[in-house]
Amino acid sequence: MRESEFSHRAADETLPLRDAFAVLFFVSVGMLFDPLVIIDEPLRLLAVLAIVMLGKTLAAIALVLAFRYPLNTALTVGASLAQIGEFSFILAALGVALGLLPTDGQSLILAGALVSIAFNSLLFTAIEPAQAWIRARSPLARRLELRDDPLAELLMSVDQSLLRGQIVLVGYGRVGRRIAQALDERGIPYVVAEQNRELVEKLRARGTAAVSGDASEAAVLIQAHIARASMLVIATDETVGVRRMVQIARTLNPPIEVVLRTHNAEEAELLRRENIGVVFMGEHELALGMTRHVLSRFGVAAGQARRPGHDPEASRSR
Repeated sequence: MRESEFSHRAADETLPLRDAFAVLFFVSVGMLFDPLVIIDEPLRLLAVLAIVMLGKTLAAIALVLAFRYPLNTALTVGASLAQIGEFSFILAALGVALGLLPTDGQSLILAGALVSIAFNSLLFTAIEPAQAWIRARSPLARRLELRDDPLAELLMSVDQSLLRGQIVLVGYGRVGRRIAQALDERGIPYVVAEQNRELVEKLRARGTAAVSGDASEAAVLIQAHIARASMLVIATDETVGVRRMVQIARTLNPPIEVVLRTHNAEEAELLRRENIGVVFMGEHELALGMTRHVLSRFGVAAGQARRPGHDPEASRSR
């Protein structure tokens, strides 16, 4: 439904239902929770909280640092995992049903989940002060803070002649992959900016210049050498960060040409009025291709095929 014209309407109309299910979920958990476990088993509850909020957090931070991410990223990931998810409730209920877990154990898990969820927002608030405190007292932490993700930087072996006048291709999904294939066939240089690290690794393995990260962040576009690019092609269907990408690109490279896609006619019209760039509507382009094929069967030249609809420039406009 996200790719249909009713996506925004569907999201608005299902929002109350989503809230209702969220309320039902926490009410159900609260009905299973025995508050006496806090009084009867305080030490065991503290042990559960220590495993969840300290053990999981430290393990996550260590793993993220082992993958050569910066310290800030490691702290953020660690804080996000310092709680028990809903899947643990399912496992606990299944354990009780199979006789593998006592009822008191389920109560401890529920109590630990509620407490960890309640305090999780405080951990996120403490990330920045903790980072400053650790950085001020540890030279190792300062080195970790300055360490960058290797996939977020272009390899030094990339031919510099291919990084002048190149195309910066944001997104390597279904659309981006086809665009890249066409560029490869014609020998046009490009750099891919993609959030999926596995895709970036595969692209680099076959010799394609690629960087990992969110292109709405300036560092990612800078690594893609947007300042020397001739065109920015945003092939991702997420339009949330499009304006930020274009703003960064035009700040670093004012004359750059921008091409992007959208599945929503209202969004396309809004982007056109804001002079974001050349906007392509997926449904219109598909209809145009099908129309050309049908008309070609009836002897109509491809150049005479007009776009379906009232405005031939509705889906491609500056």
